[in-house]
Amino acid sequence: MIAVASCSPGGNDQDDIAAIEAVMRATWDRPEAPLDAGPIAVSGDYAVADWTQGDMGGRALFRRDGSWKVVLCSGDGLRTTEGLQSVGVPARDARNLEVALTRLERDVSGERLAAMSLFAGVVRME
Repeated sequence: MIAVASCSPGGNDQDDIAAIEAVMRATWDRPEAPLDAGPIAVSGDYAVADWTQGDMGGRALFRRDGSWKVVLCSGDGLRTTEGLQSVGVPARDARNLEVALTRLERDVSGERLAAMSLFAGVVRME
């Protein structure tokens, strides 16, 4: 199930979520290792998407530049304003994403959150 929080005026949240999920599935989903995507938080032209695949997980930072693109993958660093700003997310969007993701992750199991925390470092996709 995918959850969304959006702080972007005039955007279509469901279209953004569907586009982000499609990118994630095209990039990482495999029959032998299905991807569990979401929740996804969106603010302006930035989004953070939680994911797990088997016993691993992490978070992906997306930026909209005509279409949604994966900027990088990381772990818990993408849960905080400071962590998001350190990888180039503007302050306002970083704050909005932290608030939205904190709220959305309240409904995520502890086991899944622990898997997302296992992702070490930052892997840039661009």
